[in-house]
Amino acid sequence: MSTAVEPYQAGVFDLTHKLTVEKHGHTALITINHPPANTWDRESLIGLKQIIEHLNHDDEIYALVICGQGEKFFSAGADLKLFADGDRGRAREMARRFGEAFEALRDFRGVSIAAINGFALGGGLECALACDLRIAEQQAQMGLPEASVGLLPCAGGTQALAWLVGEGWAKRMILCGERITAETALRIGLVEQVVESGQARGHALLLASRVARQSPVAVRAIKPLIDGARKRLPNTFGAAEREAFVELFESEDTLEGVNAFLEKRDPRWRNR
Repeated sequence: MSTAVEPYQAGVFDLTHKLTVEKHGHTALITINHPPANTWDRESLIGLKQIIEHLNHDDEIYALVICGQGEKFFSAGADLKLFADGDRGRAREMARRFGEAFEALRDFRGVSIAAINGFALGGGLECALACDLRIAEQQAQMGLPEASVGLLPCAGGTQALAWLVGEGWAKRMILCGERITAETALRIGLVEQVVESGQARGHALLLASRVARQSPVAVRAIKPLIDGARKRLPNTFGAAEREAFVELFESEDTLEGVNAFLEKRDPRWRNR
């Protein structure tokens, strides 16, 4: 992994002062920077969607890591002050903004990793659920407490959580308001790794650096096939999987990868 860290084209995103973006080699590091609890609001949700759209067109970016600023919060979710007056129009817009932002994150063409460095609650956990992989620090706690304030998860939480951990644990967390520890999250499959305090971002960047060894073209073809099992039975994707394999041979990177292996050298990916 490259040790060089540089602002990711600073100034491109005028709406993202609550999000910072840095480039680490072929990885974009997005930091939620909205103290004190790294909450999401209209501005930051629009900004996240714009960032993902930009990264999808950057051939040098193969992966992204998203984390929270500070030592206590990954993200505490939505700023509830937005809903205090009961404005249905605002509620509708915010539900749409959450959906668009986290669906863009879910559909990012590379590999996305959430570095959960603290509390991940409500929309904060839904952000992590929209990522391909999750690494949590040992002190992190996760939950979807919306029902305790008369709301419900509106950015994929009811669907993504049940898919990952099963109906029973999803109901415990959403219907009973159970907040879980990092160790429990690991045990039930909500996260893939638990690390010491302060180490989530570094481990996530290390894992993301491994993505750079993979063909980005192949990753783009594989990811929808894995995600597709959520929509259809796995055996219905057999034909699509075989066709995607053949279509890879239209890519320069496929020939490069095969020949690099045969020539016992590292591949030089061109992302096309």
